[in-house]
Amino acid sequence: MSSPSSSSAARESAGAGESLRNSCHDLARSLARLPASIMEGLWRSMARRSRRPRDTQPPLLPPPGVPEELVFFAEFERQYGGHHPFFYGCRLAEVLRIARREGKLVFVYLHDPDHPYTEPFCRRTLCTDVLVEFLDANFVSWGAVAGRGEGIGMVASLQPGSFPFCAVVSPVSDESITVLQQVEGPVSPSELVEILQRTIDEQGAASRHSWPDELAAAVRASRAEEEERRRSALRLRQEQDAAYLESLRKDQEKERARKSVQEGLAKPKVSNGLRPRYPGQAAREPSKTSQTRAPAQNGTAASHRTEANTKIMIRFPNGERKQQAFHHTDTIREIYRYVDSLGISGIGNYQLVRSYPRKTYGRQQLEMTVQDAGFYPSVTLYIEQLQ
Repeated sequence: MSSPSSSSAARESAGAGESLRNSCHDLARSLARLPASIMEGLWRSMARRSRRPRDTQPPLLPPPGVPEELVFFAEFERQYGGHHPFFYGCRLAEVLRIARREGKLVFVYLHDPDHPYTEPFCRRTLCTDVLVEFLDANFVSWGAVAGRGEGIGMVASLQPGSFPFCAVVSPVSDESITVLQQVEGPVSPSELVEILQRTIDEQGAASRHSWPDELAAAVRASRAEEEERRRSALRLRQEQDAAYLESLRKDQEKERARKSVQEGLAKPKVSNGLRPRYPGQAAREPSKTSQTRAPAQNGTAASHRTEANTKIMIRFPNGERKQQAFHHTDTIREIYRYVDSLGISGIGNYQLVRSYPRKTYGRQQLEMTVQDAGFYPSVTLYIEQLQ
């Protein structure tokens, strides 16, 4: 039978332990909200004070010729292939700017290649169709290797307890974030999608309650203005395409008229009373012409089909994918016309982006051919929305 004094001491000890855990948790959450530059300095000072064991090795250097921002992207595709969420191959500050511009949250994945749970999580969860489509449609995704580059600072800021580690963060500025959700350890695709969807719903509800009516009206007006700009741009492109087709039709009519005039001038020479050199020659010549021209036309059409052998996959912000074959002499402008003809809503102003190595194809590259762009035999392009 314990005495009242011993029970009271046990309760005080348990309360002190709980208070200490809450304080540590609050400290970690506040650190995650500090600017990235401060966190980097804090991590460096912590690293200088700690002593590394003798048997540990320094972090591996990035592969030759690969920028530090693309190390995670290159390593991930080398091991797990090209079917994965679209991870932006740039610094975190640029990703935060993109997320703020698009009004989306940021999905952060810290990759530990040596952890035993990393490979099954990447193959069975992160690279599945349902998660790839969900992340591409709702988040701006960014990844880093836990012990390299910006991944070192993120580990110090987010302090993961175990791997695999994912987090949902909200950009406060270009150098500061607010952590909304953390997922540690292996989870199934359905569980991860449920967690992410719940985070989106909670954040949306909090934002709606915090917005004044004037701000909500301004947001609606801005969206309506953006939709009107998109429709105006689409109408302009449609008018340009219609004018181009009309001009092409007139040129074809002129060419047909010119050929008919030439054929009309050539007919009297055959029927003017002059006899052909060989009997039956005049009767056989039209059949020879028709027999020799037809294979040439078929050959031309067949060669055109065989040369249109560059397959281009277009990935849209809403997760849709469209594939189209292009001729090697087609220009980047033809790809834009194909995208506009699909009528995908909510795109607005955009540019085509090749992820690895990252390269944009905008106004200056409209006349570049598919062959000069290096798209043969296939390539995947992403739609990046512009303001």
